[in-house]
Amino acid sequence: MPNMLLTLLLFAPPVAGQAAPNPLFQIAPLVLIFIVFYFFMIRPQQKKQKDREKVLDSLKRGDKVITIGGLHGTVAGIDTEKKTVLVQINESTKITFDRTAIANIEKQETGDKLTTKE
Repeated sequence: MPNMLLTLLLFAPPVAGQAAPNPLFQIAPLVLIFIVFYFFMIRPQQKKQKDREKVLDSLKRGDKVITIGGLHGTVAGIDTEKKTVLVQINESTKITFDRTAIANIEKQETGDKLTTKE
């Protein structure tokens, strides 16, 4: 019984008088592990990345944003060539950030989507 159990788990070498296990069945657990990793780890991460890109592409003037550094401000301009965002912190302070530095959009105001830097 134990030899049969180990043979079923594909870890035991063939016993004298028995045929060698099919190599395809020995590779099957590795393929199964890869499939599980893909559906539980890789695919959800790719979906998150696509959603993040949609959010960053929808940035427009007046959106209230939070940067990855925790800075809160309002989008004052977007430069699509350099992929930067001009964020207004208060009435007199504007800071340029890389577009990927935007972590979250708090509130999307109605406004024109900008294509050039102001």
